[in-house]
Amino acid sequence: MAGDFRHFSTSLLNRYASAALDVLARRAFTKHACALIDRIVSETWTGAHGDAGRVRDPYVYTGSGGTAFLLLKSTLAATHPNDLETCMEIVEECAKVAGMIREHPSFLLGQPGVYALGAVAAFHAGKRDAQNVYLRMLLQAGHMPNLATPSLLCNSDPPDELLYGRAGFLWSALFLNTHLGQGTIPESVTQPIVSSILADGRACARGSEWPLMYKWHGKRYLGAAHGVAGIMHVLLHFPLSDTDLSDVRKTLHQLLRTRLPSGNYPTVVGETSDVRVQWCHGAAGVALTLCTAARRFRNDEDGKVFLQAALEAGEVVWQRGLLRKVGLCHGVAGNAYVFLALYKLTGESKHLQRACAFGRFLYEDADALIAAGDMHGGDRPWSLFEGLAGTACLYLDLADPENAKFPGYEV
Repeated sequence: MAGDFRHFSTSLLNRYASAALDVLARRAFTKHACALIDRIVSETWTGAHGDAGRVRDPYVYTGSGGTAFLLLKSTLAATHPNDLETCMEIVEECAKVAGMIREHPSFLLGQPGVYALGAVAAFHAGKRDAQNVYLRMLLQAGHMPNLATPSLLCNSDPPDELLYGRAGFLWSALFLNTHLGQGTIPESVTQPIVSSILADGRACARGSEWPLMYKWHGKRYLGAAHGVAGIMHVLLHFPLSDTDLSDVRKTLHQLLRTRLPSGNYPTVVGETSDVRVQWCHGAAGVALTLCTAARRFRNDEDGKVFLQAALEAGEVVWQRGLLRKVGLCHGVAGNAYVFLALYKLTGESKHLQRACAFGRFLYEDADALIAAGDMHGGDRPWSLFEGLAGTACLYLDLADPENAKFPGYEV
């Protein structure tokens, strides 16, 4: 998640910020999404460069699995012909490759993400036999060593974080239960993993002011990809005892206490550098987690506290979130989702206008800025999290903001 995270001035957004998302604007976002999907499929799958159907990286984050995710999303949005068939072709090849390389238990960078995509695509295609095959493969991946056994160490194996670890497996389960029905992945599978994450968090937090804490590669990360924000976001979607929910609540309050003077959030505990405003590190990912917390605690005072903190994080993203990269993980597209989440939570049109301003910046300005060298097209320019596939997802969600979901994070 490293790179150059310099920001453009928000003055670039001023010409877009007051535009309403009317029918014509929604059609424009859909048109740009479809055009971009055609380019992405050509570059990553159909063989524009003589590499048709070949999968090197099967995973959702930067590999062919990300193209499949985009095609599933466009299928469900009913915007693009034949996408489901191509999605299933890609997933089938991804599954072959994923079974032969190192196992990670997560949705974004592991086998479970490939299998979950396959099961959902097969469900929508009416192919129940294929759906059941993918579900069995995912459940088998759920039995990988130590997944449901707490290590009681800060640096657990597998890790507890979202991108590579246990929280990522739980997100796969949420994805399946959302699309195929609650109980598709039963609590008998998920709750031992939830308990392991909580046990590890308490062990790693021992002697600190944190109720729950985790380390990844020796550092106490705070953000969505590797840290506390991402893990708490996932846990908030599962049944929790009063004690467990209290520890999650208190951990979120402790996260709020780490805010930097600017209102942004540091990458790791104790850091004073104030550089990253993005999904993986900083205010954008934390804002999405706080929106989830505001919903979970909406019936008590903490719901108001977390909502206000989410709004304040959104202001940081508005002022500093126009980055020089395009992707979801550490780019403009990912930051735009903060405003879609705030819009869904509050119903306030200001947030929708801000999301649209980010989107219009991407389709009106980004290509020229990339060509001029003033903007970066992405480390893997056609991928979901570091390239243009994430931008295509954003366009689809801007055309239907009431149902917008950050890929691999919101369910």
